[in-house]
This record gives sequence, C-alpha cells and structure tokens, in this order.
Amino acid sequence: MPRKPRIDAPGTLHHVIARGIAREEIFRSDRDRASFLDRLEAVLEETETACYAWALIPNHFHLLLRTGTVPLSTAMRSLMTGHAVSFNRRHGRCGHLFQNRYRSIICQEDAYFFQLVRYIHLNPLRAGIVDDMDGLSRYPFSGHSVLMGTHTKSWQESEEVLAHFGETLPSARRNYRDFVLQGIDQGRRSDLTGGGLLRSAGGWTPVRESGNAGRGFKTDERILGDSDFVARVLATAQETFDRRHSIKSRGISLDVIVTRVAELLDMAIEDVVRRGRFKDTVSARSLVCYLAVRELGMTMTSLAEYFAISTVAISKSVRRGGEIIKERGIDTGKLIS
Repeated sequence: MPRKPRIDAPGTLHHVIARGIAREEIFRSDRDRASFLDRLEAVLEETETACYAWALIPNHFHLLLRTGTVPLSTAMRSLMTGHAVSFNRRHGRCGHLFQNRYRSIICQEDAYFFQLVRYIHLNPLRAGIVDDMDGLSRYPFSGHSVLMGTHTKSWQESEEVLAHFGETLPSARRNYRDFVLQGIDQGRRSDLTGGGLLRSAGGWTPVRESGNAGRGFKTDERILGDSDFVARVLATAQETFDRRHSIKSRGISLDVIVTRVAELLDMAIEDVVRRGRFKDTVSARSLVCYLAVRELGMTMTSLAEYFAISTVAISKSVRRGGEIIKERGIDTGKLIS
C-alpha cells in the first residue's frame, strides 16, 4: 500500500520520531550526540522551527516541533542527511543510517502538547539510560534537563513550556517535575507515537463504550487528535492539494512565477535568476522561492538546483519571501492567478 503524503502547514505542531536502520545505533558516543545537537540548533535557526521537547536515545530520537514558513521536510532532510554523513565519516561507516522516512505526527495542541512534552522527556528513563528522576534531570541529551535548569540550550522553547506550570521559575520547575513524575507509571503510550482518534482514544473498546462507534469518526495515522481535529486537518490538506493542482493545471510553473515576480518588481528576468547577493535580486529570488514552495509545492532541493545555490540559502529565501509579502501587503493570488 503506498505511503500517504506528509501533511504540513506553517505553525503546525509535529511529534517527530526517527530510528536507526535495522535498530542500529545512530548515536554511539557523546560526540555523536553533541554533533547532532549543534546541527539541530543550526537547522532550527535557519528554518525558524520551534522545538519544545527532545530526547536522544542510542537508536532513535524524538522531537516536538512547530514549523515556521519552511516545510518540516526541509528541516528534517537537512538534519538527518547532515548527521548521517557526519556519523558515517566519524565511524568509518557507509550506507543508510536511518530506517525509512522519519515519522511526523500532527498533534492537536490543546489536548496533547504537555502530554507529549512529558512523554518525550521520559524516554531516557523508560529506555534505562538513567535510573531515576534525579538522573533524568542531569541527563544532558534530553530537553528535561534544560527545563530543570541543569543544562542550557538557547534554541529550546523552555519559557513557553514552563509558563504553564507556575508564575515563578522555581514553582514552575517544581510543578513541571511533579507532572513528569506522574507520567512514569503510564509507560510506553502507543497513542502518542501513532496518530488517529482510535489510538488517542485507547482503541475501539472505549469508542464503542462511548456510543460513538459507526458515527463517521475521522482517523488518520498522520494525525493525533479527536475526530473534529482530524477532519479539519485533512480538509485543510485537501484544500492545499486542490489549490496546487489548480495552479499547475492553469500552466503556472516556476518560470511563470519568475516572470510575474520580475514584472511586479519591474526587473529583467535575468536579474531575478542571476547569482549573487544584489539587493533587488535577493528580494526577487525570495519571493520566487516562497511562492514555489508554498503554492507550487516545490522542494528546496529542486530550487537549489534551479538557482545554483545551497538549500540553506533557499531556506532563508523562503523565510525572507514570506516576510516581504507580509510587509508589502502583496496579493499572492494575483501572482499565481
């Protein structure tokens, strides 16, 4: 059965899980872990992706992320490819490091945000890497130690998480720790690592007992939330698909977007696509990249080849393009109509 396409949109909350191929280790040493975190910091900054929780286990990792204007797939491709190349070089290894694609589950925030923070941060304890809560608070490769103040990671959105648990930092940390402690007895929760209402409801039995079986429940393995949330996400994804299909069916290609951006900015097409950091070219290229990614669904890799620049530069261009559109009040509909 073919895999379903990923679902993403700016501001979407994702639980991301990636595992080593054949259960092999993707982190063999603290150097591997530190290198991964350095790369994660750079990717988060480049793509304006927010990270609320994370944990590194020898053969997999968990992240709780909110996407910015740059698609999650771009951020994860950069993170995982970079780590694989670095890991293989360091250990004299070749071949694939990760098992298939990473899993990304869109999460209903009001129902699952803090449960996911707790679940992700308890991973080192469940895996036997640390023995108890004190050990977890000292473990440097999980976001729990950052929330507890033992370690510092400027890229982790600690304040937003702790603000929920208390008005002062000491009380917030104390209440957060109690909240995490209460989650230990829950063990592994398949509902938080696989989406769809049935998993989040604990399976078919609770659904049947609630009297809702057979009432058109919406479920999807890519989404963690109740039926209404799943339906809304799928509807939005379908709207995006339909819009992109309509755009392409009207013959709106990358070349057309380049032409229309050139007309909008009163520039020659050659100046839009030329290499270099000329001010007008940078602005034009940013608009093209934003429209190509968000409206046509093009990948950063294909745009990098088109403009003969790096995917990192394309990522920055997409972000800058969104800012330009907002600042200037540009009607994108006219550019792709």
